[in-house]
Amino acid sequence: MDIARMIDHTLLKPDATPQQIAQLCAEAREYGFAAVCVNPVYVAQAAALLAGSVTVVCSVAGFPLGANGTAAKVFETRQAIADGAREIDMVISIGHLKSGDDDHVRNDIRSVVETAHAGGAICKVIIETALLTDDEKRRACTLSVEAGADFVKTSTGFASGGATVADVTLMRAVVGDRARIKAAGGIRTLADAHAMIAAGADRIGTSSGIAIVREKMSEK
Repeated sequence: MDIARMIDHTLLKPDATPQQIAQLCAEAREYGFAAVCVNPVYVAQAAALLAGSVTVVCSVAGFPLGANGTAAKVFETRQAIADGAREIDMVISIGHLKSGDDDHVRNDIRSVVETAHAGGAICKVIIETALLTDDEKRRACTLSVEAGADFVKTSTGFASGGATVADVTLMRAVVGDRARIKAAGGIRTLADAHAMIAAGADRIGTSSGIAIVREKMSEK
């Protein structure tokens, strides 16, 4: 297993600088990560720096709260793709999910998914598990699949908690083989990554990708 090819090398801090993004991309080239995940303002820079590499650019929509209107999420998605993103991680409207307005949540996701797919990008749907009950997690996963999402993702990393084995297990049980799963938030070691993968994760979002890969290399 090439662990690097399962990692989204991530820098979404609000104080991230262009110099730090350049370093992130250089590291991604060196280690062969699946993607770099950056805020929309840095997509064009990252795409230029990663041109010709195996690493694609991932960006975010409706991040981190999910409380933007659908039209704003669609615009962010379209702009990120125009700037060079090939993966979009969007946040659901958490309040609408909790209120039981499944139609709003499904339509919000579908609008972003269809925009992403039209631009040749895939879409990962962040459900923010730390803020949801188990029933809400199941509904969020089901709605994501119904809306055509490529991935369901645990967390933004900005809420009260991140990925857990229990949540990834629950999500896999709901989506089966209809969508892939990205675990993100609080994954810092190789053991953390292995636990998430064993539970059903296909992709790992982390700012500790280098440490994880080096730990894997040290096993050889």
